[in-house]
Amino acid sequence: MAKKLIILGGGESGIGAALLGKKEGFEVFVSDFGKIKTKYKDVLINNAIEWEEGGHSESRILTADAVVKSPGIPDKAPLIVSLKAEGIPVISEIEFASRYTKANLIAITGSNGKTTTTSMVAHILKVAGLKSIAAGNIGDSFARGVAEKDIENYVLEISSFQLDGIVDFAPHIAIITNITPDHLDRYEYKFENYIASKFRIAMNQTESDYLIYDADDTVITDWLEKHPVKARLLPFSVLKKVKEGAYLANDKIIIEIDNNQLTMSTANLSMKGVHNTKNAMAAATASRLLSIRKATIRESLEGFQGVEHRLEQVLKINNVSYINDSKATNVNATFYALDSMTAPTVWIVGGTDKGNDYKDLFPLVNEKVKAIICLGVDNRKLMDTFSNMVDVIIETQSVVEATKIAYKLANKGENVLLSPACASFDLFENYEDRGRQFKEAVRNL
Repeated sequence: MAKKLIILGGGESGIGAALLGKKEGFEVFVSDFGKIKTKYKDVLINNAIEWEEGGHSESRILTADAVVKSPGIPDKAPLIVSLKAEGIPVISEIEFASRYTKANLIAITGSNGKTTTTSMVAHILKVAGLKSIAAGNIGDSFARGVAEKDIENYVLEISSFQLDGIVDFAPHIAIITNITPDHLDRYEYKFENYIASKFRIAMNQTESDYLIYDADDTVITDWLEKHPVKARLLPFSVLKKVKEGAYLANDKIIIEIDNNQLTMSTANLSMKGVHNTKNAMAAATASRLLSIRKATIRESLEGFQGVEHRLEQVLKINNVSYINDSKATNVNATFYALDSMTAPTVWIVGGTDKGNDYKDLFPLVNEKVKAIICLGVDNRKLMDTFSNMVDVIIETQSVVEATKIAYKLANKGENVLLSPACASFDLFENYEDRGRQFKEAVRNL
């Protein structure tokens, strides 16, 4: 008799898991508390996979042999608690997918920079002619890739929520870009719980695997001192020389692995800013481990065009630059964005606050921001925090209105920056929706 696989959540990861489950001979049932998008329903119908929406049939779900849950469902949800009490394994889609592939896995996590780093690695592999796809939090789900076209290399962007649901998942190369407080509402507001979650990426690695990490991030280095991992460590740093890994010297990135050196000028990198230098270091280090030629790595990073919604230049209107950084869903990401502004900036900020502490932004706001436009359902915290710092602070509830106000406030040579520092779920479907609406509003000015 076929084993019963229940999938909670009919989004990208859920549909991928359903397709893979069906391929592997499970009896699959997809259950979504909300509505399933038409494009996903069509996939389920075309593949004769049973589904429900608008609520969970708990009695049926509790008969499962295994459950794959969407990363958006917290472990505290009553249904998850009931499943665990019954001893039914609840795993994430990346765990499920990893059981059915022998591919080389490069997995990237971190509070910020993971999408850019994932995209950089995927771009280098593509230029090098290696068969690979970027998946996980980016593009198609990992499980869908394994179900439809299992190939040699997966470059996986992985969130802490996905890592919470792993058991045996073990990437050959893991990258931790950085760790700053984020999503603390899901971790009992304890930063150490969130750090532990990120480090799960290395928990099943062996001595023949690699962990690439930011050696300038004391959160990471302190954790590693107290919780050693088995993987071989390859740090990257812009502040100090490292024996093995990547470092900066005379504006050159130097990558040293097993007495083999790759050097690359930062002047030639297409993506500017210290954070992008670090992303390039991590991506280049991973690529060297895959024996990709040095010239290919250099060419790839010099031609890399960046990621949508991450400090994306939208348009210049009357010599004012409009920049879409909708992907900045936490304070640290917005710190990078403000830090890279070289002219007075009208800053559009706000959304669903995840327990944000804005004090790290104060010096940058004082130095760079001429006006603040709050874009959220509840802007009280932002108003209370920043009203004494700028002459102009305005509340809005629509991206069109926010963009029109910004247009009036910004003068020649200045910037309008959407960098929300918050999640998008109060007014938008997700950060992509927020970014696209902003770009649309700018184009309609």
